[in-house]
Amino acid sequence: MSIYAILSILVFILSTAGLYRLFEKAGVNGWKVLIPFYNFYIWLQIIKKPIWWYIFLLIPFINVFVLMLMVVELLKCYGKFGLLEQAISVIFPFAYLPYLGWSPASVYLDPEKRPAFKKTFVREWADAIIFAVIAATIIRTFLVEAYTIPTSSMEKSLLVGDFLFVSKISYGPKIPNTPIAFPFAHHTLPLTQFTKSYVEWISLPYYRFPGLKKIHNNDVVVFNYPSGDTVVLERQNEDYYQIVRDAEVELKNYLGDQYKPGMGRDAVWHNYKVVARPPDKRENYIKRCVGISGDKVEVINRQLFINGKAADNPENMQYNYDIYTDGTPLNPKAIEKLDISEGGPVEGSNHYVFPLSLEKLNKIKTWANITKVEPRLRPKGDINQANFPHDPAHFAWNEDNYGPVTVPKTGATVKIDTSNIALYKKIIDVYENNDLKIENGKIFINGKESTTYTFKMDYFWMMGDNRHNSADSRFWGFVPQDHIVGEAVFVWLSLDKNKSMASKIRWNKIFRMIN
Repeated sequence: MSIYAILSILVFILSTAGLYRLFEKAGVNGWKVLIPFYNFYIWLQIIKKPIWWYIFLLIPFINVFVLMLMVVELLKCYGKFGLLEQAISVIFPFAYLPYLGWSPASVYLDPEKRPAFKKTFVREWADAIIFAVIAATIIRTFLVEAYTIPTSSMEKSLLVGDFLFVSKISYGPKIPNTPIAFPFAHHTLPLTQFTKSYVEWISLPYYRFPGLKKIHNNDVVVFNYPSGDTVVLERQNEDYYQIVRDAEVELKNYLGDQYKPGMGRDAVWHNYKVVARPPDKRENYIKRCVGISGDKVEVINRQLFINGKAADNPENMQYNYDIYTDGTPLNPKAIEKLDISEGGPVEGSNHYVFPLSLEKLNKIKTWANITKVEPRLRPKGDINQANFPHDPAHFAWNEDNYGPVTVPKTGATVKIDTSNIALYKKIIDVYENNDLKIENGKIFINGKESTTYTFKMDYFWMMGDNRHNSADSRFWGFVPQDHIVGEAVFVWLSLDKNKSMASKIRWNKIFRMIN
């Protein structure tokens, strides 16, 4: 049994035992608390609340909040009006309810007959704030979370400045790894630069509730950035592992024969503040899930292939193009009219680089001063060492010609050796918590020599629609199931940061579903 199953059983038994005694003290047969669904009806009668409350008890996750309210109302029936008492009962009902039930001093007071409790001004505000924080936290954790697009990796499908809702219930909400945290902050306390917003002395293992659907190809997904497990605080917008790789190359070129592997990592740790983050506190990324578990992913001359077939390209997908004019500069207003928000002139006014969708590409080609338009394309074999798995000796890939690579699936077994271990090293060692060592050309997992490995989790392959301006799976690899946050479903506001207040809202981009 998992730790969650054991804890759930203990909480249920102890809480039920306390309610049994409290029901009896209220003049109700204690055995009625043991009958599912009927027990909540009796409970509402005891605390004298309307029957329509029962509707909310049937709504997943909202019912958690309603149960908290019912616990508080039950405490009032036993004269417990203190804020601390009520807070303890809500957080630790498995301990407080039995204590109250077996306490000789606790006597049931009919809500319609007990003396009115007059709250102070401070108490009124405290209750309101606590109510709002708890309600918002439950909604944010288990149902829907607001999110803002910070980068251009999904342009023009999603724009920088889009405010959207992410559905946690689509794929099933997950229990936070760090349940004790400052409300509404992600990993850093407000008004601070580096102070953590959470504590790790209580750390829960991964568990996901059942969802409404599974992840499908082309879903737009929000997830915790896999390479964000380690962060250079002074350079949080950069990949820690790429920082280390760059430092290794720099020191190797500088020191020559005096260089030893690991010196770059040591230099990074010496010169910066480096921290580790649990999965739920890693940066939130948003990409399109182009490959699900078991898919074979390959990019050939920019075109994505899934399981050997050309993938459907998103309507607004962009690539970078080199654009040359007859010497006259491009009209800035014409560029703005096409909603081109990135790129610009290179090496003089007659050469530009822009990310363009097919529609915009065709429009630019009609401009009178355009002499040539060329797609930016890295040929096969032109190695980009920044591409995952960062092993150019065995994987001569780049972002335009990549793979093939098969996305790992729960229960699937692969052969491993020194020629392909770079693909699976982080999965085995980090995501699935094994002790991986490579010695004398042999691979050892948990002390045993291994030539195969069976995956314990599903993984996914994420790519941005702005294909040449997206840090995605081509650069940092697979996304584990336990890093999935939710499905991006609805844009409710869109702001253009480059416009003035009067024209800042993109009216044609608000209140739209995400495809």
